[in-house]
Amino acid sequence: NLQQRPPPVFRSATSVALLHLVERVAASDAPVLITGESGTGKEVVADLIHALSARAGQPFVKVNCAALPRELFESELFGAVRGAYTGAETDRDGLFKQAGDGSILLDEITEMPLETQAKLLRVLQERLYRPVGGRTTYPLRCRVMATTNRRVEDALRERHLRADLYYRLSVLTVHLPPLRERREDILPLAMTFLRRFAAQAGRAITGFDPEATRALVASDWPGNVRQLENEIQRAVLLCDRNQIRLEDLHCPAPSAAAPPPAQPTTIEDMVRLMILQALQRHRGNRTAAARELGIDPSTLFRRLKAYGLSGKNGRFKIPSDLDGQNLQADPAGPRLN
Repeated sequence: NLQQRPPPVFRSATSVALLHLVERVAASDAPVLITGESGTGKEVVADLIHALSARAGQPFVKVNCAALPRELFESELFGAVRGAYTGAETDRDGLFKQAGDGSILLDEITEMPLETQAKLLRVLQERLYRPVGGRTTYPLRCRVMATTNRRVEDALRERHLRADLYYRLSVLTVHLPPLRERREDILPLAMTFLRRFAAQAGRAITGFDPEATRALVASDWPGNVRQLENEIQRAVLLCDRNQIRLEDLHCPAPSAAAPPPAQPTTIEDMVRLMILQALQRHRGNRTAAARELGIDPSTLFRRLKAYGLSGKNGRFKIPSDLDGQNLQADPAGPRLN
């Protein structure tokens, strides 16, 4: 467990709680969704989850979804049989098979095409996959983890992430807050990076002077831990003294307070809005709206009942926040067909 590992470089209560959450997540085999801005360390957390799990001695396969060509997603993940497409001269194992009894990380899952997301959902539900062009199915033995640097609410609204896949992946969710929200971690991280890069460069640099220390902690670091790491590496290479001074650093200036996020602010609110907007577009047709959303009509009906929007005779009630907003339906009221 974490007590048997080297002491963490984190000082903030948020990060300590995060490390304990990671330990509990590692003990499970359920899918994991890791969220956070770019540079917050999502891949590092995925590495830690795998290393602390019972699968630690098995392969850990990482897939950069943003780098895969759209037409190669399925063959990369599921594999392909000979003749499945032009150039497929031999059978080819996919990444799920390569992961074996280990783990697979789908990095930036929101960059995966929606049609591939639908097939991934079926694989997660059935724990079976079939190579492209093949007839034989194989059991999915690995644990699946995914990351995204998008706000989940935005990804759902902008249709970068299917709602049903989100629910399947987010059985366990780990959110990494940006560095500006855990400033107590900045100096321990900076010292860790300084010692590493000073040793690599053979430089006798022992720390930061007071002005440099204040600037490091006061900066917002929009690129998060990755930006801080790169800045410390640059400063170590250019510093000509035994301490890094303010003039050795290019710290980003603190930014003005960000405006509050627009409503809706929770994932459940966003899902509710997506459902209602789909019903608007399909004139109250539940089957068509469910097809667009990628969920079963019965699931849609249950959610409408849970939201208190299911009226008598199969009609749904227009909520006050959408009333009068171009909902086209029969004069008798929108029906759930």
